[in-house]
Amino acid sequence: MSEQSYGVEAAFRTTSGGVRGRGANDGVTAVLGIPYAAAPFGARRFREPQPAPAWGGVRDCTAFGPIAPQSAELPGAPVWRPRDEDILTVNVWVPERADGGALPVFFWIHGGAYTFGSSAQPDFDGTALARAGLVVVSCNYRVGFEGFGHVPGCPDNRGLLDQVAALCWVRENIAAFGGDPGNVTVAGHSAGGGSVVCLMAMEQTRGLFRRAIAHSVPNAFFTVELAVAVTERIAAEAGVAPTAEGLLSVSPEALVAASDKAAAHCGTDPVAAVHAFDPVIFQPVVDGEVLPADPLRMLASGTAREVDLLVCHTLEEYWFLHAVGAVREVTTEAELADFAEALHLPAHLVDGYGALVPDAPVLDRYLAIFGDAQFGEYTTRLAEHHARAGGRAYLARFARRRGEARPWHTADIPFAFGNLDAVGADFLIGGAPDDHDRALSRRMLRSWAGFAATGDPGWPAVTAGTTPVKSWAVPGDHLAADDTSGLRALWRDVRFDLLRPGQAAWHRSRGPSGA
Repeated sequence: MSEQSYGVEAAFRTTSGGVRGRGANDGVTAVLGIPYAAAPFGARRFREPQPAPAWGGVRDCTAFGPIAPQSAELPGAPVWRPRDEDILTVNVWVPERADGGALPVFFWIHGGAYTFGSSAQPDFDGTALARAGLVVVSCNYRVGFEGFGHVPGCPDNRGLLDQVAALCWVRENIAAFGGDPGNVTVAGHSAGGGSVVCLMAMEQTRGLFRRAIAHSVPNAFFTVELAVAVTERIAAEAGVAPTAEGLLSVSPEALVAASDKAAAHCGTDPVAAVHAFDPVIFQPVVDGEVLPADPLRMLASGTAREVDLLVCHTLEEYWFLHAVGAVREVTTEAELADFAEALHLPAHLVDGYGALVPDAPVLDRYLAIFGDAQFGEYTTRLAEHHARAGGRAYLARFARRRGEARPWHTADIPFAFGNLDAVGADFLIGGAPDDHDRALSRRMLRSWAGFAATGDPGWPAVTAGTTPVKSWAVPGDHLAADDTSGLRALWRDVRFDLLRPGQAAWHRSRGPSGA
């Protein structure tokens, strides 16, 4: 039972105890920093998440909880402090209900290269989505080595297991906040989008959500061998053996520092070939237990056909990563050839991009190829494979641009959340939003809300033979009945594979049915 008032305070009852949220904001109450699992440190470090301890009375939940160990400092968001341990928390935005009926639930997983980020980032505020008729939930989970580093004798993918625990919390508690535990949509962007499709592939999540939204899903999943190799690098930087005992002897802050050093050295000594160009050293591990296989193959097998899927990617993903200095610079034909050789890209693909945009600088061709390899093509194939396996899938692309702000990685998220005025959004969207931007934001937010409520975002689904695609743009959107672009044709015989030590995540298909 919930105990609600929409004035100065709102109190709710969870399985661990009562919680009190922040006063109503135009009919929306925010309940922040609710523990969904015990602090994952001490005897629980590198282990599966454990139940949150109960508390007496009513817990004050008017501020975001501590974030996971990391070195990033993001605009408007809290930083990690080494003594903060109670990092596994959820936040809930509760709209006022006119009829008292249960509302659809929207569960958000933040991105950040599986290495940084938190649910407290300003552009992830759930107020606007809640006003659209959703109970909105977001969560913190372990990132970096704490969440995704390989530790002998301990479970891989601890960050994913945290997300499963948060979804279990939703199933057990969301009715007290007015949400329908039988109508949950899990959503995320970048590493959050990768997490979403991993959750679709995992046995532990069956029945926990009905729909999924995944924006800019990265094509990056490690074999156990690569995860072991990354751990060996980090342990060497920390000066300990790559064993559970050795790694447990290193404090979380020292392990963050060692991980940063290992990533910095990838430019000259990559663990996998892709790390020489984009040094993200933490990814989900296909361990055969938590994550049985690459999500693309799992979706193609029909393992999640009962889950409706909406995917989206931006047209120029990697321009953002280049703008923030996250990827290696490639400006000459020789460097582009080195890039293609290191990643085992077929020659016809590189040549094809040159033919399609013959006047484009080398840097633009490099960023276009990299963006499609890492995000665009993989995200699109997820929708197509899911549809062919009997699932319902929808595809969108974000094409809005203004000046120097391209339709790049992350630019779509403030629009879909309705948070164009959030701290940091001006860089992503190229300045203050105008009327066209606000209209686009309303359209995208309605699409998310409609999909979460009914499974229909407002345009035709992908079929076994056609790929309709919605393009979000200003001043108006565009719907293509089928995606038959020349770029898609270039990728036809390129299959995606797992990342291994010294190898790329894609290569020329050896057969007609490459994923």
